[in-house]
Amino acid sequence: MSEHEAQVHGHCDARFVAVRSAFEENFRDRGELGAAVTVTVDGATVVDLWGGWADEARTRPWQRETLVNVWSTSKGPVALCAHLLADRGLLDFDAPVATYWPEFAEAGKEKVLVRHLLSHRAGLSGLREPHSVGQLYDWQLTVDRLAAMEPWWEPGTQSGYHALTYGHLVGEVVRRVSGLLPGAFLEREVTGPLGLDFTVGLPDKQSARAAELVQPPVAGTSEQAAVFAQLAPAAIAALTNPGVGAAEANSPEWRAAEIPAANGHGTARAVAALYGIFAGGGSYDGHRVLSPEAAERVREGQGACRDLVLGAGFAGETEAGLGLWLSGPNGSYGPNPRAFGHDGFGGSCGLADPEAGVSLGYVMNRMGPHVADDPRKMALIDALYSVL
Repeated sequence: MSEHEAQVHGHCDARFVAVRSAFEENFRDRGELGAAVTVTVDGATVVDLWGGWADEARTRPWQRETLVNVWSTSKGPVALCAHLLADRGLLDFDAPVATYWPEFAEAGKEKVLVRHLLSHRAGLSGLREPHSVGQLYDWQLTVDRLAAMEPWWEPGTQSGYHALTYGHLVGEVVRRVSGLLPGAFLEREVTGPLGLDFTVGLPDKQSARAAELVQPPVAGTSEQAAVFAQLAPAAIAALTNPGVGAAEANSPEWRAAEIPAANGHGTARAVAALYGIFAGGGSYDGHRVLSPEAAERVREGQGACRDLVLGAGFAGETEAGLGLWLSGPNGSYGPNPRAFGHDGFGGSCGLADPEAGVSLGYVMNRMGPHVADDPRKMALIDALYSVL
């Protein structure tokens, strides 16, 4: 195999050969380094492909069991934790957050609802005071600062993507209700019983399986300045306080920490299964995880708007449900506007389309520069829907 040839492995049902072609084109034409994609239809795996390299030096081929940090694609499993608790009557999305986390009522946040945390409408997109990556690894310090902070905007009025804070906010509610951080709760309730290869953080014993993330190209100084000039303080806080990238995500400290919004590690197979719970009306592989009503509630739209943080990356409005984003007019998760999912920084994604009975997981290690809707992801989704 030459340096520029990526060998693709796995299986693909004949009907879905267009997905394999798009996956191969990602390596040939779209700069892919190492990646995997899995598609399920009505719970059956119809595509399970992987290929390329697990490291930038191209010394380790991507294997069937290679794990990779999927960044914000982790937010789907975090939302699932909250929906499990709500489904059991232990968490009320219409209750004030302070019902479960009394300290959160500080600085005028006594009326912020749990649903506002899930839908990026709490006004806490990023911390106001400087917060280092090392401090982000400190769960208690981070949640204490979030509890004490004044919102950037009136909670509930519009969305502003909570890039890193989402996992600590929703995660602390999960911890207050269940007694477990979201990573442990997810393992106990979902990934353990279903045998899914996905963890929040990465146990040291699994580090040899991890792919090396490669940072996206850096924009020129003038271009970067022009972008930041358009951003509100709430957006700058969300994206830069602290700033994180491949170097942090490849470190043992990042992998050892609990950062539910951004350091889930898994295979495409596991991502497709986790989002497949939503696509399957709460069931996956014969296991009932959520009631049909709870699974449907995940995509309950919370109001379309030009997101205060993501706005610069989209031509129009976007709409968050209760933990995931609707495909909407942008077609981010295929042509069904009520399909939903989540992208991860650099390109990964999880997708659920209950009407089509479809879930998709796509993971990769060469990060792209796009805020969302990476061309590699969109090529796979377009190919999938071309044959459905």
